[in-house]
Amino acid sequence: MTAEARPRGPASPRLTERQEARRRRILHASAQLASRGGFDAVQMREVAEAAEVALGTLYRYFPSKIHLLVATMQDQLQHLHTTLRKRPPGGESAAERVAETLMRAFRALQREPHLADAMVRALTFADRSVSAEVDTVSRQTTAIILDATGLERPTPAQLSAVRVIEHTWHSALITWLSGRASIAQVRIDIETVCRLIELTTAEAGAEAEAGAGAGEPARSRGRR
Repeated sequence: MTAEARPRGPASPRLTERQEARRRRILHASAQLASRGGFDAVQMREVAEAAEVALGTLYRYFPSKIHLLVATMQDQLQHLHTTLRKRPPGGESAAERVAETLMRAFRALQREPHLADAMVRALTFADRSVSAEVDTVSRQTTAIILDATGLERPTPAQLSAVRVIEHTWHSALITWLSGRASIAQVRIDIETVCRLIELTTAEAGAEAEAGAGAGEPARSRGRR
């Protein structure tokens, strides 16, 4: 789910209050239908009827079912992020906090397995036409993880670790949804990959100390 660097097109025009309310109704209808019947239950005509919008209007907001379900996942992550900011994860280390955060996200999806399956399938099926929506999901996931780490200025190595953590979380979700991994195994995988945060943080500290040590002789010579 990690976003690749892509040239950005022109920003989408800001929605009016009425348009935003309509968009929220559409996303709510999508989530409700997916919760009841999964991916196949989300049919654009049924979404339009549940959201009380014309079918043509729905397609102007979301060109396809895949666009709609990926946007639904972004919306679900946004709600999770808001909740996490109100109740931040515990844990003394960044790795512990990230693991708790991702397991809370996993448990939220576990309560709605049909919805989780629909959103993950949409991400899996997404092609380049859905890249903007997929990028938004990735940025939201990255923001959630970085908030949990408490890192204000993550290094490139730490950002790389975050990308690996995102990939692992996504993979663990897929294997659980397909019945190939237990919840206990998901937790083990998440806790294991989150230790990358500690490793990259330790490496950053060691590099900083080495750089300071290398500069000391030069400063000493300058004082002679």
